[in-house]
Amino acid sequence: MGVTRRHADRGNRWWGITLLATGGLAAVTAFAIASLALVVARTVVTPPRRRAESTRVIAVDVAGGTITLESNVDSRLRGDYGFWFARGDGYARIGDILTSTALTVTRQIKDVEFGDLSLATRGRLTGWFYLDPQELEFPFENIELETELGPAPAWLIPAEDDTSRWVIQVHGRAVRRQETLRAVPVFRAAGFTSLVVSYRNDGDAPASVDGRYALGDTEWRDVDVAVKYAIDNGATDVVLMGWSMGGATVLQELTRSEHSAVIRGVVLESPVIDWVTALRFQVELRRLPVSVGDGVLSIIGRSWGRWLTGQGMPIDLPRLDFVARAGDLDAPILLMHSDDDGFVPVTASRALAAARPDIVRFEAFSLAGHVKLWNYDRVRWTEAIRSWLSDLGLTGGPAEPSARS
Repeated sequence: MGVTRRHADRGNRWWGITLLATGGLAAVTAFAIASLALVVARTVVTPPRRRAESTRVIAVDVAGGTITLESNVDSRLRGDYGFWFARGDGYARIGDILTSTALTVTRQIKDVEFGDLSLATRGRLTGWFYLDPQELEFPFENIELETELGPAPAWLIPAEDDTSRWVIQVHGRAVRRQETLRAVPVFRAAGFTSLVVSYRNDGDAPASVDGRYALGDTEWRDVDVAVKYAIDNGATDVVLMGWSMGGATVLQELTRSEHSAVIRGVVLESPVIDWVTALRFQVELRRLPVSVGDGVLSIIGRSWGRWLTGQGMPIDLPRLDFVARAGDLDAPILLMHSDDDGFVPVTASRALAAARPDIVRFEAFSLAGHVKLWNYDRVRWTEAIRSWLSDLGLTGGPAEPSARS
């Protein structure tokens, strides 16, 4: 029996509705992916106003000197940590694990810097430990570095004896220079003057016109001012140390600065070696579609994207990829990273170490988290830096002339 015209019309209408529905669903999906990509892109480049307090407080025994936290990746790490609570209005130092169950971890309270810990319901464990250089009990000076955006505060912690060796400490994204104070003692013991710097948009230094992070692509200019300051004050041998995004920043300084000849080496702690790898990792961690990651990279890396994120200029992501640019590096590097880093994956660090074993010494941790290697095992961390400096001839007596001069 043949198909009637009425049946044919019904079939055509059905297919039309199906195609419209499919097209509509595709449009909705594309819009959702684009919206997610924009949210993530804005988050990446915008300095946060407040950090999330991701760990629940179960109980606090001030008299007994203990705090019980919910069991999670951070609270289960051994070692000493800072603990922010009360939305940043409280800070305590938390010691090692005393007891634990499947659901809770009880740790020592070392001290409470400010705030009422007994009232805390949530908090954030951090690698920060010292809040001020005076806690190190070394002489120091508050100085200002004259950047192109205005004066940026820094701490100058001189070596015990006159020296031409300086280390410049560069903190990571969404934190401040206090993060790097943990490294001052090992460098001072090796005879270094420490310059602990701030940089644009970190909350201490002046903001850029757009008020956005460039992931190291512009922040290095502020580090360059610090290197110039060190040279003007007698430095002939400079070590750069970068933490997390600070790692990406000091690698830009190494490869773009006219002062790079004085840089004797670079120490990288949980660094971003390649932002594409790091951002894709974050997208995957949140179980978002791969296409969201593609969108993020396009938005922050192309000129049209700046109208959506508020960036003054797109970020040159290939220039920030030091796996691909491994051949451009010519200074000794101590690279320390943990396999369980939940923010910046270790993969790019391992790839750089494999690509340049002639200059990269890779110190691999397994359970130390992100920028918490000192907290987790300060003896090993300190010895790794001390022995690397020693092998470069940067401890003890006067340094040999720079091999890069």
